[in-house]
Amino acid sequence: MDISFIKGVIPPVVTPVDANNEVVESVFRQIIEHVITGGVHGVFALGSNGEFYGLDAHEQKRVIEIAVDQVKGRVPVYAGIAAITTKESIKLARMAEDTGAQAITVLPPMFISPNDEELYQHFASIAEATSLPILIYNNPDRLKANISANLIERLADIPNIVGAKDSSGDLTLTSEYIRRTRDKGFKVMAGRDTMILGTLVYGGVGCVAATANIAPKLVVEIYNKFMAGDIQGSLEAQYELAPLRVAMGLGSWPVVTKDAMNLIGFQAGEPIKPNTSCSEANMLTLKNILTKMNLIK
Repeated sequence: MDISFIKGVIPPVVTPVDANNEVVESVFRQIIEHVITGGVHGVFALGSNGEFYGLDAHEQKRVIEIAVDQVKGRVPVYAGIAAITTKESIKLARMAEDTGAQAITVLPPMFISPNDEELYQHFASIAEATSLPILIYNNPDRLKANISANLIERLADIPNIVGAKDSSGDLTLTSEYIRRTRDKGFKVMAGRDTMILGTLVYGGVGCVAATANIAPKLVVEIYNKFMAGDIQGSLEAQYELAPLRVAMGLGSWPVVTKDAMNLIGFQAGEPIKPNTSCSEANMLTLKNILTKMNLIK
C-alpha cells in the first residue's frame, strides 16, 4: 500500500451550511480552493471542525463527493469516520471508500468508555472492512478514551492502519507513538496546532490543523521550513500561529474556526446548533487577532 502521500499540512475543512444544516456547495468549493492555494498537502472532510456530528448521512456523503470533485486529484482527500458502534463505523468507512476518499481517519467511539482490547477489536474490524489506509484519531479532550501508546503499537501491525493523529496535547504521548512505531513505517501527525514543530522534531510527518482553514500559508510555512532544514524559521512561524490557535477558546468548540472563516470573507454560515457564534466581545477579540496577523483584508 502506497502511503507516501500521508504527510504535510491537512486542514479539517469547515463545512458551510444554511439554516437547514445543508451544505452550501459553492462556499465549500471556495474554501477548498483557498486551502489548496495556500499550499496544503491534503483536504480532510468531515473532521471535527467540519461539524460532522451535525450532518445526516446524506449530507456527510455529499461533503465527501464535493471535496473529491473540487480537489480533482491535486491533493488527497481524507474523510472522517465517527460513530459509537463498530457496525456504523464500518458503514461509514465503506461509504467514504465508495465516494472516492483516499484515506480515512477514525475516532474512538463517542460517549462510551471502551478499554484497550475493545478499541483494538473496533479499529481492527473497520480496517478489515475497507482497503483504504486508516489514521487513528486520538482526541481525549472530547471523548471518553485516550488511545495509549501500547494500543497504537499493536494497531500499527495491522497492514492498513498506517498512522495516527494525536490531539491530546501531550507531547510525551505523541513522541511515544512515534518511538514505538518508528520501524513500522507508521505515520504520526500533530493534532494540536501549537505542537506542529514539536511533533516534526520527534519524527512526525505533519499535522491536521484547524488553523490551516484560516491561515493555510502560515501553517504550511512551519512544515516547509522544517523540511528545508530551517528550524529557526519554522519556530518563528509556529510562534506566529500561536495566538490564532489559543483564540480557539473564545467560543464553544469548534465554532471559532467557522467564525474566523466568516471574518476573513467566506460565507460559512452559522455554527450548527446547539453551538452558536462567539459573544460580541470575543468576536471583537478574534477580529483583532486576525487583523494583527494580516488575515483580514
